[in-house]
Amino acid sequence: MMSSLHNRSCVSFRYMVDAADPEKIEASKNELHNLLDKPQLQGIPVLVLGNKRDLPGALDEKELIERMNLSAIQDREICCYSISCKEKDNIDITLQWLIQHSRTRRS
Repeated sequence: MMSSLHNRSCVSFRYMVDAADPEKIEASKNELHNLLDKPQLQGIPVLVLGNKRDLPGALDEKELIERMNLSAIQDREICCYSISCKEKDNIDITLQWLIQHSRTRRS
């Protein structure tokens, strides 16, 4: 949850969900879509991370995109990765995305 949106130099927005807890996905979806309605985040690229992919029953990227209704977000770039912080799965592509968008926004 975000307590403040006052950082005017924000170049990207990361949003992490517990992909192994499908019962909370609806609340996460609503929170994300509400946050993206904030003027401070207008046009900022979004990276959605589904953590805990190492656990049984965790949603994969396709399921996260569907359940989080990410395809409805049309006013900015949005990317979704399934990751495991514990196992360090897909952390490399997450960092690549962050670095790329750091460079893109500054240029």
